[in-house]
Amino acid sequence: MKTLMDVVTLKDRLDAAGTAGTRTVLLDVRWALGDPHGREHYLAEHLPGAVFVDLATELAGPADPRRGRHPLPTLEQFQASARAWGIRGGDVVVAYDDSGNLAAARLWWMLRNAGIAEVYLLDGGLAAWRDAGLDVESGERQAEPGDIVLTAGTVAGGALTGGAPTGGAMPVIDAGQAASWGRHGLLLDARAGERYRGEFEPVDPRAGHIPGAMSAPTTANVGADGRFLSPEALRQRFTSLGVRADVPTAVYCGSGVTAAHEIAALEIAGFPAALYPGSFSEWSNNDSNEVVTGAAPYPDEAATDPDGAGAAIGPDGATATGPDRAAAQ
Repeated sequence: MKTLMDVVTLKDRLDAAGTAGTRTVLLDVRWALGDPHGREHYLAEHLPGAVFVDLATELAGPADPRRGRHPLPTLEQFQASARAWGIRGGDVVVAYDDSGNLAAARLWWMLRNAGIAEVYLLDGGLAAWRDAGLDVESGERQAEPGDIVLTAGTVAGGALTGGAPTGGAMPVIDAGQAASWGRHGLLLDARAGERYRGEFEPVDPRAGHIPGAMSAPTTANVGADGRFLSPEALRQRFTSLGVRADVPTAVYCGSGVTAAHEIAALEIAGFPAALYPGSFSEWSNNDSNEVVTGAAPYPDEAATDPDGAGAAIGPDGATATGPDRAAAQ
């Protein structure tokens, strides 16, 4: 199953919209932690025909310390939003943002989880479209309401989730599973390195990481141009962190947003992975949950360096500054 669509392919689809027989729905997920002006950015410029998706209100329920800062909405709420964006049965959906798809991946994961197989991330997002010299438009685009029927049929998680039901097409884990995941599988922390180590925590009540987690900032999955690294480069990156086909892998971040981006990168590399939706914002709000600081997965354990490059935790353990702070969500 493909994860990405490039600009050329998207442009060809849009040009052939009248004859191809399949509609393409463009969704703009402009959002970043600390920047409440996503809609304003969208109104200023967006891909022609793209509809704005408000991550905070349409891709999340109300914040709840027991469920995290961006808990998943109910199926009924999500279906109502998807219909308001104009999605119909059989449509191809392409999501994008202007931050390397760090936000758009949340929508990609949620639609895939709700049974839509033909959903893609526009590789490189708005920047790639601009760089190709293609037109953008401004202002609001209102979609004709769609009729999509989303699903949440429970499927067995099997080895990936310890046999737990996922509630949808994509595997998930909960806090109880996350607590022991590092003992039998690989738990990846997709936040910036300094948040993992507990050196910097802008939003959650405690600083550090879940015991057993490995630092794997999702910003390292894309190049300077905002496009995902090649499947070969991503596979090399993840195997250096211990990802293997026979090792169950799960991912968390601050609130379940950028962890979806890491799951997309893992899929491109050929590895399945489960999401911990509540992520660290849920974990750190429960005082009974242990939080570890430092570069090692467990307390009083020496940090490892899987690629011999001198990093604290693999190739991505260096202190994250500048753009890496975007991985804070």
